[in-house]
Amino acid sequence: MMPAARESLLDAAYTALARRSWSTVRMVDVAAAAGVSRQTLYNEFGSKEGLARALVRREADGYLVGVERALGSHSDARERLTATAEWTTSAARENALVRAMLTGCWSERLPSPTLSAVPSSSAVPAQRRADGPLPSPGDFVAVVRDRAVAALAGPGAAKPDTADLARSCELVVRLALSCVAAPPGEGGVGELVRGALTPTHRVLGA
Repeated sequence: MMPAARESLLDAAYTALARRSWSTVRMVDVAAAAGVSRQTLYNEFGSKEGLARALVRREADGYLVGVERALGSHSDARERLTATAEWTTSAARENALVRAMLTGCWSERLPSPTLSAVPSSSAVPAQRRADGPLPSPGDFVAVVRDRAVAALAGPGAAKPDTADLARSCELVVRLALSCVAAPPGEGGVGELVRGALTPTHRVLGA
């Protein structure tokens, strides 16, 4: 099946989830909304659980694409980390699946696929990837921290030289996640991050 059709099915599943709990979403309705047969849907995802895993995988990937975009949005390191924190909180606010992945709190209306890999006999490469391990909140912290370090330190930076930078990046990620769980007051996450990353943070080039 064409990747565009797979995306249409995932879009239809996401739209259905926005309107009702996952337990009441029917595969036949998802297929109809995407304009394909139910058999085509099963051929692509294998089961409703497979569809859920693929949907979660796609939303995780979309969040990480946004992280990369935020990390490239400014020349100033502090502002790049602030943009990453702001993206994290806005993505979680607007996308229930991203919020659940970042916090580990899956409400009853959402799918709750196991985060560990599941046996996959799919002939579809994208589905085999979705059947692999899904990111936990701790995985997201590590991935975003490491991507931030790579973006700010540049290629080939020696590991000992990036230890302080990694701590600063992880601080920002964890601060953003705390704002997902408990929304900040006036000034938002940006003010909190800028306050945490004071000008004395030599690792940010200040």
